[in-house]
Amino acid sequence: MTTKMYQEACASAAQVALQLSLDTDRYEALGAALRGSAPTGIVTIARGSSDHAASYFSYLVMSRTGQLVTSLPMSLMTLYRAPIAHQRMLAVSVSQSGRSPDLYGPMQMFTDAGATTVALVNAAQSPLADAVQWPLALHAGPEESVAATKSYICSLVAAARLAAVWGGYLDLIAGLRNISSALATACSLDWSCALPALRDADRLLVIGRGPGLAIANEAALKFKETCGIQAEAFSGAEVQHGPMALVDTGYIILIFALRGPAQASLLQVARDMRQRGANVLLAAPDDVAERDLTLATADIPDLDPIVAIQSFYLLVEAVSRARGIDPDAPRHLSKITSTL
Repeated sequence: MTTKMYQEACASAAQVALQLSLDTDRYEALGAALRGSAPTGIVTIARGSSDHAASYFSYLVMSRTGQLVTSLPMSLMTLYRAPIAHQRMLAVSVSQSGRSPDLYGPMQMFTDAGATTVALVNAAQSPLADAVQWPLALHAGPEESVAATKSYICSLVAAARLAAVWGGYLDLIAGLRNISSALATACSLDWSCALPALRDADRLLVIGRGPGLAIANEAALKFKETCGIQAEAFSGAEVQHGPMALVDTGYIILIFALRGPAQASLLQVARDMRQRGANVLLAAPDDVAERDLTLATADIPDLDPIVAIQSFYLLVEAVSRARGIDPDAPRHLSKITSTL
């Protein structure tokens, strides 16, 4: 059985290549505008997988510039009408459909108040695209499976492009040129050794840190929606506090130990959890001897999360089918969620 989720996940490399071939002038114009009039504050507005892409954007901006980025609870504006300062703010929204009122409503408020507003959106003709000054198409193509895959990966790439042109980061700009090839490599990796542990799981933890926390959150969401597994994501530091009490013999923990400053601590977490009897699935690059799952890498570590989630999507799709679930149509869920 070939599911839409599988087909769409495997199409990510091609759709990313398409995105990177388009809109270069528009990204550069936005980057120049942001450098010419630096925002006094930055907020992101998104939900679900899109919010995980927004958190990746936040990490890139904060780690490289020191500017704080806030993930805005939309209800502050849609329900509580909080007097949030708008002028000289940068508001960035991320969405596949662009049709959720709690996304386009606040973005229209920011636009009307004089903020710089950006939407990374797959549906170029949508209320969200109409509500902002700078709609930037993801070019992920139609996505029919409820579970977002290629649109999420295209969101991560668009987020990296935005951060790159804003800061003039040549390493990010150069690294993105080969990201499609890295995604194709990630698609070819075999993670099937994780299937026996995950087929009958009812709960697990997903751990990441730094830019990898964005994909840990995304992985936990996909376990919930496509497999019916109660999965929770934590940073490698946070898990050593209260969540540690959950770990007992056989407890499954997926750890994304990507390259970078956080890797050493994540490898130590894996060792500590194994000593406590946990069933650890360690995803790491091929130079980490104790890995269980091999991660492909990008040209620079800050882009590794984009490549890592590609391999995970193929695994979680297989887990869903092994559990007798159709990953294209998770129960109780739809492609567009309308909330206020």
